[in-house]
Amino acid sequence: MTSGPDGLGTRLRHVLEILDGDVARFLADIGLEGYRPRYSPVVRALLARGPLAIRDLAAEMRVTHSAASQTVAQMSRAGLVTLEPGADARQRIVSLTAKTRDLLPLIEAEWAATTEAAAALEAELPYSLRALLDAIVEALDRKPFRERIGETDAARKVR
Repeated sequence: MTSGPDGLGTRLRHVLEILDGDVARFLADIGLEGYRPRYSPVVRALLARGPLAIRDLAAEMRVTHSAASQTVAQMSRAGLVTLEPGADARQRIVSLTAKTRDLLPLIEAEWAATTEAAAALEAELPYSLRALLDAIVEALDRKPFRERIGETDAARKVR
């Protein structure tokens, strides 16, 4: 791939679209039509920790409350999770349904296949994609991108 005018965000979204699109097609191939790649972090978190408030689920998945809420709403419509009121009237507790538990052998098979395929992809790369992504997150935790943008000459010119 040659360097072009596309920014970092555009490239990251493009890679994610390629990966998620192929995982979604594989899911359909194995009979999990309608199960989306974005559901797996929710399923993993609920398997590991049991029923969770959406806020806690978002923290576990390292996404915004809004993103977790949207994913949970899609999963609820698909019959994959239930939502029950929590102790606080604003809180909703997310649980896996029997339907999801019945699908777990296929879901877990997809996870294993995806993990194996990711390792094969990384073997073709000059460095570990996972390690690079972890390093990016750590660097951005130390110094957010907004702060980095603000320190540029270009940003100083528009202030």
